[in-house]
Amino acid sequence: MDAVPMALVTLLMALAFSAVHLFVGRLRFLDATPRSRWLSFSGGVAVGYVFLHVMPELAAHAGTFRQATGLDEAAAEATVYVLALIGLALFYGVERAIVASRGGRQTQENPQSRTFWLHIGASALLVGIIAYLLNNREDTGWIGLALFFGAMMLHFVTADFGARSDHAQIYDARGRWVLAAATMAGWAAGLLLDLPELAIGGLFAFVGGGIILLVMKEELPEERRSRFLPFALGAALYALLVVGELIVRQSS
Repeated sequence: MDAVPMALVTLLMALAFSAVHLFVGRLRFLDATPRSRWLSFSGGVAVGYVFLHVMPELAAHAGTFRQATGLDEAAAEATVYVLALIGLALFYGVERAIVASRGGRQTQENPQSRTFWLHIGASALLVGIIAYLLNNREDTGWIGLALFFGAMMLHFVTADFGARSDHAQIYDARGRWVLAAATMAGWAAGLLLDLPELAIGGLFAFVGGGIILLVMKEELPEERRSRFLPFALGAALYALLVVGELIVRQSS
C-alpha cells in the first residue's frame, strides 16, 4: 500500500473510534432491558475477531518469540499466551475493583473517583494499542484492515457503553475525552514509532486477552439479560467474512 493513502485511511478510522468514545451516550436505543440486540451482536463480532484473527496471529508470532529469545517452541508459545492472560487478568482486576467500590451493588451509586480513573486508564491503554495497530498490523491488506476496523468499532461501542453505564456523569464530563485522546495518540505513535515484530506480537496478545474479558463481562452476567442469537449471529457473520477474505487472497 502507498504510505500516504494508508495514513489517511487509518486517520479516518481513528477519528471514527474517537467518535464512538465521545458520542456513545447519545445512542439511546442501546440502553434497553433485555440487552440491546446490537450490543450482543457487537460482542459476537469482537469475539470472532479474537479467535479468528488474534489467536492465529499469536501462534504465528510464537516463531518470532522463539528466534528473539532463544526459547524452545513450547516455551515461546507459552510466553505469547501468558501475555494474553495478562491482558485478561488486568481487566478482570479493574472490573473487580469497580464492583468493590460499589460494595458489591450492581449500580453506579457513589462510585469512587479513583476506581473510575483506574478503569479509564486501563481502557485508554487498550484503545491506544488498538489505534497503534491500525498502522502496524501483520496483515497489511485492505480487506484485513477493514475487518480489523469493523470488529474494533463494534467492540468500542460495547466497551464504552459498559464504562458509561458504570460512571455516566464523570464519563461524559472527562472520561470520554481521555479515551478519544488516547486513540489519537495511539494512531500518531503508529506512524512515528516502528516497534520490532516481537513487540507487535506482544501487543496483539495483550489486546486479545483484554477484549475477551471485556466482552464476556458485558455478555455473561445474568442481570444483563443478554441475547444469544444476536451474539452468535455476530460471531458467525464475522467468521464468514474471514473465510471470504481467505478465499479471495488464495484466488488472487
